[in-house]
Amino acid sequence: MHNNLDLELKDISKIEGHTNMSIQVRDGKVVNCKLKISENKRFFTDALVGMSFDKVSSVMGRICGTCSSAHVLCSIEAIEKGFGVIPSEQTMRLRNLLINANHLRDHAMHLWFFVLPDLFGVDSVLDFGEDRHELLQDGLDVKAAGNFLSKIIGGRAVHPPFGVVGGFTNFASKDEIVEAARMLKSCRGKILGLIDLLFENRGKFCFERKTNYVGLMNDDYSFLEGVIKGADGSEIAEADFGEHLKRVILPYSNAAAFEFAGEEFLTGALARMNVNRDCLNVKTSGDVEKYLGVFPSDNVFDNNLAQAIEMLNIVDTSIEMLGVPIRKEGLVDVVPKKSTGVGVMEAPRGTLYYRLDLDDKGVVTFADLCIPTQQNVISMEKTIGAYVENLLKKGLGKKDIMFEVEKMIRAYDPCMSCAAHFLRIDWS
Repeated sequence: MHNNLDLELKDISKIEGHTNMSIQVRDGKVVNCKLKISENKRFFTDALVGMSFDKVSSVMGRICGTCSSAHVLCSIEAIEKGFGVIPSEQTMRLRNLLINANHLRDHAMHLWFFVLPDLFGVDSVLDFGEDRHELLQDGLDVKAAGNFLSKIIGGRAVHPPFGVVGGFTNFASKDEIVEAARMLKSCRGKILGLIDLLFENRGKFCFERKTNYVGLMNDDYSFLEGVIKGADGSEIAEADFGEHLKRVILPYSNAAAFEFAGEEFLTGALARMNVNRDCLNVKTSGDVEKYLGVFPSDNVFDNNLAQAIEMLNIVDTSIEMLGVPIRKEGLVDVVPKKSTGVGVMEAPRGTLYYRLDLDDKGVVTFADLCIPTQQNVISMEKTIGAYVENLLKKGLGKKDIMFEVEKMIRAYDPCMSCAAHFLRIDWS
């Protein structure tokens, strides 16, 4: 066993954005484990100050191409909560469809193109043989279904413009709705096949470590609304989420970290499945019943299985929502007022938090964000550190340990682009 090691993982592959990791082992114990997010800092929160409320969502969607719909919708929710705007029933249904589309294409990209190479022991999908080409096509088809749904509901697959404060500006045609439903139905078998594959290979990817799990809980597994629930059963209102978050500055990273109620925690698909699995669509839960016994799980690699089950749930719930006719309707009246609005929803990688202070003209005076990856960093570092110690006890060498650590990082599915904007600037 190597009692003293210095591990440096540079430009970790098959994740969203750029990061490095350094790990120091002394006397068989990990004394330092640092996730060094290296994405350039982008000052979105400061850029919002002085901006009119009706411009916010189009700007915040640019934080990340991967999670753009989540940022658009969360910023809209914060503004509406501040102004006291109550969106229509159809608007909420369309927003559910839009966030579903975001999760579907994002999970598909991650699982088929980032995770499967690890499962098959190759560097990338480019190393897949002809016998796995059909599997790759499945991933492309599921991603395409998510992109198409986002396009017809939100206007684009990335940075969707149709959703605004008070409703939607454009609406899908009947032909588009029929096509979206057809594409989603064609995905069910492909997703079920992936769930089977991930479940069958669970034994290759397993490391359990207890942490707290935090996510939105509701009665229909919606990503939009609910109460914040922890694995310990505690519940808090969305509007109070920020009061339980503590920012932790990481001097070695271009992103901050967060604690929840003074402790490390984890958010994302695994957390959602742990706290809300009983609220899956009836059709979904019937088809994946034998897999649900895995949850609640303390194995971070089960985040991938949770993501796959979520994709099936997205397909089933979205098909049902598309079955309700979509009519053209005007925007709800919006009257600006001095207020503070909080938006909370589930982005693909976990609970996304927005706080916006607005003046009586609807101009932003202060903005604060808490990104899922920022919330996961502390738990990631501690779990990876414990994992390395476990691998050392098994006698793995330096090269193998570094590869296993990369696989664990990918299991968390971090988004470095979203995480890298925590600084405030004094422009004077």
